Amino acid sequence: MPAFRQPCPPGACDCGRDPLLETPGADVRILLLTRAEEKRLLERLENLQSLGDLERLQRRMHEQLGIRVDIAPGFNEVRTMRGIAISIAELPGLCRKTRASIPAAIRRGLEKHPEVAYELLNANDLLRDA
Repeated sequence: MPAFRQPCPPGACDCGRDPLLETPGADVRILLLTRAEEKRLLERLENLQSLGDLERLQRRMHEQLGIRVDIAPGFNEVRTMRGIAISIAELPGLCRKTRASIPAAIRRGLEKHPEVAYELLNANDLLRDA
């Protein structure tokens, strides 16, 4: 049996880890994201090299853990990395802290490499010449 993530302290999280484990046939891939693996994932997200790299990481998170991350320009004008909307679909077993740390790591990666953010905006037709 693979190593699962340790439970959060009682009352500290609303992830639903225990009910997920008790449900027969439930998708428990998210519980494979141990704290050590989460640190590695966040480090990879912070060190993005290109839009293709970000898209590969998004695909792998979905395939291996069931995490769906959507990244798009926000509704208002994008002046900073905060203007880029990063959302994670609700997923039983996904810790509240992890749900917050993934978008934060992506933003840090975009701040380190603004060219990746420009590629993202260009892919969404915001920087194309008229």
